[in-house]
Amino acid sequence: MNYKPILIVAGEPNSVFLEIFFKVLKTQKIKSPIILISSLQLLKLQMRKLGYKKKIKLLLLDKLEKYKLDNKSINLITVEYHPKKAFGYISKKTNKYIDDCFKIAFKILKRGTTYKFLNGPISKKDFLGKKFLGITEYVSHNFKIKKYGMLIYNKKLSVSTVTTHLPLKLVHKKISYKNIAEKIYLINNFFIKNFNLRPKIAVLGLNPHCESIDKFNEDIKIISPTIKKLKRKYSISGPHSADTIFMKNNKKKYNVILGMYHDQVLAPLKALYEFDAINITMGLPFLRISPDHGPNVEMMGLNKSNALSLKKALIFLDKN
Repeated sequence: MNYKPILIVAGEPNSVFLEIFFKVLKTQKIKSPIILISSLQLLKLQMRKLGYKKKIKLLLLDKLEKYKLDNKSINLITVEYHPKKAFGYISKKTNKYIDDCFKIAFKILKRGTTYKFLNGPISKKDFLGKKFLGITEYVSHNFKIKKYGMLIYNKKLSVSTVTTHLPLKLVHKKISYKNIAEKIYLINNFFIKNFNLRPKIAVLGLNPHCESIDKFNEDIKIISPTIKKLKRKYSISGPHSADTIFMKNNKKKYNVILGMYHDQVLAPLKALYEFDAINITMGLPFLRISPDHGPNVEMMGLNKSNALSLKKALIFLDKN
């Protein structure tokens, strides 16, 4: 195992992230030293509110490589942000703070201090606006990566998507040989590199039952010929109907199910495994992971949030 530091951007300050972070630190031994990028004031306020006690070790960015780090304390790079209370409302007022956190993380990753990166949930609407569809695209853009993909990973079954957070009415415009082939290439490479496994990939059709009353059927005209051509290089099959692929005797045949759009595969995966999955960005020169859930504002301050996804994410990074 490689115990390079795990770099964490806490993300949206008005979220459940620090709560679940505290819970994982209490219950899970992580050997890789964790470096948290957050606000010292926010951290103290939420620790007090949630009844969590742990020493905080402040780190300086320009001396980062000189520290001897462990997880006996919270190793913190503090970022300017001064909330008056532990939890507030999500708004654009925290955009600069979140952006500053990411900029520090990107600087550390680019200088090679570590290759293990995790970010807490972000409000895409407030932080990204219309600039990027999601954090997958935001991070990839900052490292000038053009071929990237989202993998929602579970040891038993993972899913990926040809399009990410795209409105349904626009999805069909992005269904092409190039886009499907790119995602299959990324999935195959990721599994070989990280698990020494050539994955079995099921590719879904776009339309219900892979049929369409429209004259142009993407499943026949685009997806099926693409699969036929790519079978020479990859272990893939399809197009499969989305309404039956997740049934027990079907899903056990595959390592990954590739959907054409976000909810086509994420909704059934979450129904099957709930919080037992992590969000991985494929194609980056480092490992970028986030818990597979959002800020969950309804649960803020209640100390009742499920920390399983973050726990799985940290274990994954700790072992790689």
